[in-house]
Amino acid sequence: MMRQLGMEMEELEAEEVVIKLRDGEIVIRDPHVNVVKAQNQKTYQITGGEVMKQEIPEDDVKLVASQAGVGEDAALKALEDADGDLAKAIMRLKE
Repeated sequence: MMRQLGMEMEELEAEEVVIKLRDGEIVIRDPHVNVVKAQNQKTYQITGGEVMKQEIPEDDVKLVASQAGVGEDAALKALEDADGDLAKAIMRLKE
């Protein structure tokens, strides 16, 4: 029926979808992504589990790096893994 209306649907094999916002990101892991093509336009339909990511302040990264004695890249990764929790990130890095 969709073909009769000039519509096509295709499923994409996506691992992750990231939507960038002004104040952070929405990350959808293991999504199901369908592309619907109709009237020379594409519509993307995304379903799956959602993980909201906030931007980590640079001051937090520097504090964790200095307290744990690691570089800023490692500190940022630890903060992301700890959902921005400074104490948890520092403790994990010191283990």
